[in-house]
Amino acid sequence: MKHVLTGAGSGIGLALARRLADRGDDLVLLARSDTRAAELADAFAGAQVLVADLADPGTLNGIGRQVDGPVDSLVHVAGALELGRVDRLRLADWDEQLAVNLTAPAVLTRELLPHLRQARGTVVFVNSSAGLVANAAWSAYAASKHGLKALADALREEEAEHGVRVSTVYPGRTATPMQEKLHGQEGKEYDASRWARPETVAGTILHLVDLPTDATIPDVRIRPAPGR
Repeated sequence: MKHVLTGAGSGIGLALARRLADRGDDLVLLARSDTRAAELADAFAGAQVLVADLADPGTLNGIGRQVDGPVDSLVHVAGALELGRVDRLRLADWDEQLAVNLTAPAVLTRELLPHLRQARGTVVFVNSSAGLVANAAWSAYAASKHGLKALADALREEEAEHGVRVSTVYPGRTATPMQEKLHGQEGKEYDASRWARPETVAGTILHLVDLPTDATIPDVRIRPAPGR
């Protein structure tokens, strides 16, 4: 099987890439810079690593031509997060979160749809609980993730005739570097043991990718277990 992943450098994306690599699947990984690409190439021998900056979605134009043959799954894991009240959030923070979390996934999906249609593959959007409920100081991030839900829902309807399945995963708080950064922005002490492990979320994504062709799972919500 062949899989295209964003966000494979850390957290959920790294856990998923390791699982796929360990079982011998082919990986196509996106990196934001040549330096990051070299790091991923060292970590995942045999993987194809493509350079594109998700904060600049135009760099994704034409990237589909760099991928050969059918693609069994495209998994959007990478994300950007910057908390801030509406009356204080900078335009640059809005632009980055909308670009990385919404526009880039749309462009990358468009680029890879011919390959996904060949395989009757699966697109997985790793969203967030913020894609369902927006709280104070989360406006830009939640707006981008609400938009990502809309993208997934529309794509699911459009691609049904081609046999492409579309799933969205809504993780709650997960013990990732982004979560640690978030705690810093919130002024809270970070304790990774309180949250779901990235490997657990990766296992859920793997289930979606491996799901037999007689069914589809449109949406999955994941929360840390009570008492953690």
